[in-house]
Amino acid sequence: MKIGYTLMCEQRGPKSLVEDAVLAEQAGFDFAVISDHYSPWLAEQGHSPYAWSVLGAAAAKTERIDLMTYVTCPTFRYHPAIVAQKAATVALLSDNRFRLGLGAGERLNEQVVGAPWPAVDIRHDMLREAVEIIRGLWDGDFVNYRGEHFDVESAKLYDLPERPIPLGIAVSGKQSCELAGEHADVGVAVEPDAEIVRQFADFGGAGKPMVGQSPCCYGTDEKAAIALSHQQFRWFGGGWKVNAELPGPSAFDAASQFVREADMAEQIPHGPDPQAYIETVRRWAEAGFAELAFVQIGPDQAQFCEWFSSTLRPRLQELSLAD
Repeated sequence: MKIGYTLMCEQRGPKSLVEDAVLAEQAGFDFAVISDHYSPWLAEQGHSPYAWSVLGAAAAKTERIDLMTYVTCPTFRYHPAIVAQKAATVALLSDNRFRLGLGAGERLNEQVVGAPWPAVDIRHDMLREAVEIIRGLWDGDFVNYRGEHFDVESAKLYDLPERPIPLGIAVSGKQSCELAGEHADVGVAVEPDAEIVRQFADFGGAGKPMVGQSPCCYGTDEKAAIALSHQQFRWFGGGWKVNAELPGPSAFDAASQFVREADMAEQIPHGPDPQAYIETVRRWAEAGFAELAFVQIGPDQAQFCEWFSSTLRPRLQELSLAD
């Protein structure tokens, strides 16, 4: 199983994120994913730089580690033709180390452009059109497209990588699995749900990798790690169906007001003992995932990378849970 690292834009500034990408590569992570938000989930997180600028700098500063958006919404803040262009540019800058992860979006980020927030089935229809446009532009020809949601007029990308860019699509239910199974090279999910993996395979994703993501909070003080997890990440327990609909950090704060530190302790591996992290990796592997990216909560990214390199990664390799 490949183990990845998350460049979490909601909790780090742009220069720190680039430094974190270098640390992750040095620590031996197989890949790095980056969130693409306009706002943090909670005001306490305090950051949200532009992910694509960070990706360009990270591509220039690293040599080996793969990069991936986790995930970009190509239908509201961005027109899909622009997403196709910037993905191709990052693929070139990174010497083909980039994968484009796409999703149907969250109201938290997409409402900033003032567009109405439609129902999820409409958002999936928009995502399908966006994928068709992106794929068409990556083929290198002129594209004219007349869709229900998007138009493209005589567009052509003049800088394309020699190898096709792998495309991932976030899945959470039957409708998204059908879309991803037909169009994606990679499935993306935020829960270790074997049923989602099965649906993705049944709709055409069989043999294609699934990439997951799990928060954690490494630290030598277990109680401090739980307190930090609660402060920064109490929002995540609502699940995608809820989180996609909330309009801003204040809404996430209200929705998570009854989440306790004890709840966080049950859900997130934390503290210095590697066993909880190993069990997390095992759970995702048993659900059918080929890759898992950890999200280290909080500012101690260098400490986490050093611990991963010296302690967690060797243990996972001993158990054949990591490459």
